[in-house]
Amino acid sequence: QVQLVESGGGLVQAGGSLRLSCARSGRTFSSRLMGWFRQAPGKEREFVAAITWRDASTYYGESVKGRFTISRDNTKNTMYLQIDRLIPEDTAVYYCASSPLSVVTNREYEFDIWGQGTQVTVSS
Repeated sequence: QVQLVESGGGLVQAGGSLRLSCARSGRTFSSRLMGWFRQAPGKEREFVAAITWRDASTYYGESVKGRFTISRDNTKNTMYLQIDRLIPEDTAVYYCASSPLSVVTNREYEFDIWGQGTQVTVSS
């Protein structure tokens, strides 16, 4: 089993930046694809971005292209989400997730391991 722990959320003013982290541990060989999702109050969970662990191929949701950057550090077994030019609409709980797939996807059901989430709140 893979374990995922997110960190880095908080309260930020609009226009600011945040970097979220997702540390993975356990049977990481089955975690070939990692992704970020978010869920705003009263809304369904939304795909944000995904990255393949082997070659760092990336895929972004349309609503975050240009402001969000996903990356991973093999040596630290950690995935990151850099969020720039934050807007109030970015307020949500951000979840990292793991999938055994080796190609990028935005399909939530393909991710079988989830972290507990980290809250991001953007004030206007």
